[in-house]
Amino acid sequence: MQAEASVAGINSSMGGHPSQVTLKTAFTVCFAVFAVVALAVLLVKAQVAIILTGIAALIAIALNHLVVVLMRTRLSRGVAIGLVLAVLLSAATTVALLVIPSAVSQGQSLVEQAPALVDQILASRFFHRLDARFHVLEHLRKQGGDTTKLASGALPPLLHAVTGVFSLVGALITILFLVVFMLIFGPGVIQRALSLTLPERRERYERVLGKVYTATGGYLAGLTLICTINATLTTTFLAIIGVPFFLPLGIASGFSSMVPYAGPIVAGGTITLLTLATGGSWKALAAFIYFILYGQLEGNVLAPLVFKRTVHINPLITLLAVVCFVEMAGIVGALLAVPVVAAAQIIARELLRIRQERLSARVQPP
Repeated sequence: MQAEASVAGINSSMGGHPSQVTLKTAFTVCFAVFAVVALAVLLVKAQVAIILTGIAALIAIALNHLVVVLMRTRLSRGVAIGLVLAVLLSAATTVALLVIPSAVSQGQSLVEQAPALVDQILASRFFHRLDARFHVLEHLRKQGGDTTKLASGALPPLLHAVTGVFSLVGALITILFLVVFMLIFGPGVIQRALSLTLPERRERYERVLGKVYTATGGYLAGLTLICTINATLTTTFLAIIGVPFFLPLGIASGFSSMVPYAGPIVAGGTITLLTLATGGSWKALAAFIYFILYGQLEGNVLAPLVFKRTVHINPLITLLAVVCFVEMAGIVGALLAVPVVAAAQIIARELLRIRQERLSARVQPP
């Protein structure tokens, strides 16, 4: 108080108005700036931990829906969690034993034949017409790329990425333990946090959390269904037309549905080019028509049917969110974009509702 009085006295003696900036305000602003900087540094340093926690939280939310369904049959929460995890691990093990060996074998063949496939693509009529119109080879030469060694130059990073997959075992184990602990202790933590809020606001917080929980769980369940349909249909189609690497390509196409809009387009274009190199123009044309038709099916039938009661986000906002999250966290960011934006949209709507209620309360009745 003495410091504030002295500052005001100095301003008065200098003939000016008393300063409105007190030491308390200055310290508050400095502390806020320091807190923002510290939070930004923490987010950068703990990016991997935040990503793993976010993935575990999404999986836990999806599995908790199944746990709640089992609890309605008079099972305890512990028994329900154990049953869900056992079924999930059994299904994952069965799929891994049936699919992964063949997929790995075909994937190795694809990596070994990558240089020859690239040469076939460069020698095809389609590429010659494309090069005559857009001068692709000239642009590659300007960038210092030798098209005859393009695949061999890209092969070492690709092999490094394949071997790096095995280093994800530790991350998967971490996610598994996080999911288990979130399923067991998560609801209790949330209830205790809600019990600390003001009674008049508790109902609002519970409503917002309930909407976020429902939207996120419904989105993840629907996304899993769409990815499964995509992988099954694409693998079956590629096997029918005789593409030699149909299993890894079909699985990759299924995972591409996890990235809205951009994922299926990139996967479809890549698989069409590989089909052109391995099967000729007619099979490539068939693959192109298939991906066009499936894109219409997924975009106009499957996605609205699955997400109509859970996630209602404008496609432009979804695409912008995917682009921003990809820049921040890569493919994982693209997977987290839609749930995060859905939660932010629910919170924003609740804040706007609070503002409208306050404005309506200020209006005096006649």
